[in-house]
Amino acid sequence: MPQPTVHICLSPALYPIYHSNESIVVVVDILRATSAICTALHHGMKSVIPVSSIEQAKQYSGDEYIIAAERGGEIVDGFAYGNSPLSYINNPATVGRHLVLTTTNGTQAIEVASESHTLVIGAFSNISTLASWIAQRNQHVMILCAGWKNRINLEDTIFSGALLHLLLNRGYNMDIDSDAGITALSLYQQSANNISQFLKQSSHHQRLSRLQLDDDVAYCLTRDTAPVVPILKQEQIIISEK
Repeated sequence: MPQPTVHICLSPALYPIYHSNESIVVVVDILRATSAICTALHHGMKSVIPVSSIEQAKQYSGDEYIIAAERGGEIVDGFAYGNSPLSYINNPATVGRHLVLTTTNGTQAIEVASESHTLVIGAFSNISTLASWIAQRNQHVMILCAGWKNRINLEDTIFSGALLHLLLNRGYNMDIDSDAGITALSLYQQSANNISQFLKQSSHHQRLSRLQLDDDVAYCLTRDTAPVVPILKQEQIIISEK
């Protein structure tokens, strides 16, 4: 059997070009939606329900739900939570509840790929666990970067290179019909010794710094703090059993 291939889609706008029914889709929004999803589930939330609009989020009510909404890096007025992963660490108010989440980029990317046969969530917080989980399945992989409003960003691209690096070491091939893999891997290799320093030039890092969210950025760039594999099942993201 030929070795599976890793494809990297650097923007949701490019998803129709890369779509394949044979690929596991890994949705990535490092700063901060997918980091928050991994963290929330690791710290005891039952599920995450991604929705694309604030209006959809408002349709959920009841004590079993926490409603979280972010736009432009800030919590939307009228909501107590946004997409900061730190909000869900050791928080008794969120344990055992469902997180309804809408964000600028991450939940939009999930929506784009929601019809995929397998959709999982990737972040530095689960990268090692995720790479092992993928390798067990021996299937083609598409890493879908959420980017920023359909534009390419550095942090998601660098993560893609980091995950690609781990999968290449497990015998996967890199897609050679596009330079996205080479781009991502090169950026990761350039930044690997100090990703945080490298990203200080990035647009979203600067955006979050202006909002005094440097602690969020530091957490989102830390590896293996939430060793779970979130998987989309019937419009809810839960922890994969295996």
